[in-house]
Amino acid sequence: MAKGKDARVRVVLECTSCVRRGLKNQKKRDSPGISRYITQKNRHNTSSQLKLRKFCPHCFKHTIHGEIGD
Repeated sequence: MAKGKDARVRVVLECTSCVRRGLKNQKKRDSPGISRYITQKNRHNTSSQLKLRKFCPHCFKHTIHGEIGD
């Protein structure tokens, strides 16, 4: 089976509130970092961007993590 035809692909989820806070306060450097999770999705069943509610250790609360990358 060819690698390009696999249904399951690896995606990276990034905290949306950390990204916004990091860009807004870039000079102050208040943001300690950006929370990222790695997961898999089936590209045939879920063709749109994946958004999950995950715990962010930098915000200390559950936030929306959206898919980044290709």
